[in-house]
Amino acid sequence: MLKTIRALYEANTPAAHQFRYGLLAFDILATLYVIATSFFPRSLAIELGDMLLGVVILTDFVARLLIEKDKRMIFIRPTTWADIIAIGSFLAPIAGEGLGFLRVLRTLRLLHSYQLLTRLRKDIRFCRNHEEELLAGLNLVIFLFVTTGLIYALQYGINPQIRNYADAFYFTVTTLTTTGFGDITLEGTGGRLLSVAVMIVGVTLFLRLAQVLFRPSKVREECQKCGLMLHDADAVHCKHCGETIHIHTEGSA
Repeated sequence: MLKTIRALYEANTPAAHQFRYGLLAFDILATLYVIATSFFPRSLAIELGDMLLGVVILTDFVARLLIEKDKRMIFIRPTTWADIIAIGSFLAPIAGEGLGFLRVLRTLRLLHSYQLLTRLRKDIRFCRNHEEELLAGLNLVIFLFVTTGLIYALQYGINPQIRNYADAFYFTVTTLTTTGFGDITLEGTGGRLLSVAVMIVGVTLFLRLAQVLFRPSKVREECQKCGLMLHDADAVHCKHCGETIHIHTEGSA
């Protein structure tokens, strides 16, 4: 049983890749569910939905804990604590129903995993050609989701200007872009510090995205001699060591 679970999470087989694609789809749907339910009053249907998501996330967490070789290491990872908080949020909504958005951090971890990145490169040509741009954009989107969810969770109920997820998202975007219309502000010293963090981290991620979008296109192919990963699309030799490289390409249309 444990061997089968480990294979699903770590192996390089079609079944394992399909399983990880399924986890990715679940994480995205769970995040969209948290956003959508923020616009409606709490009801029995939403509570049952929360419990169902909590059970699935708890099952996933226990499975990853069982296959972890060093059990202590798993508890020093930020994504682990994000999962624990999300589980508590879904299974015990009274403790903070808005914190379920932290599940999106698991999506970031999945998309940065070697196995899933390798499969995405193989399955989707667009991912092969624009991997860096996609990852930079993903980091920015994940930051927007996490920050928006955090603002919603901390300010909803105490800040009359934050009535739903859309209000929190609007504030996050205007703060990140330094537009600052001023129609929504966060309450308290903690809110002001959070606004500062949004501006500093958000602008950094935005500049990173702009950098990969506007610099010359590169191809990811490891040089067997020196290990350099990024090369010009038409490169024949490695710029670092001069070794002949063989870039796999389908040619230009």
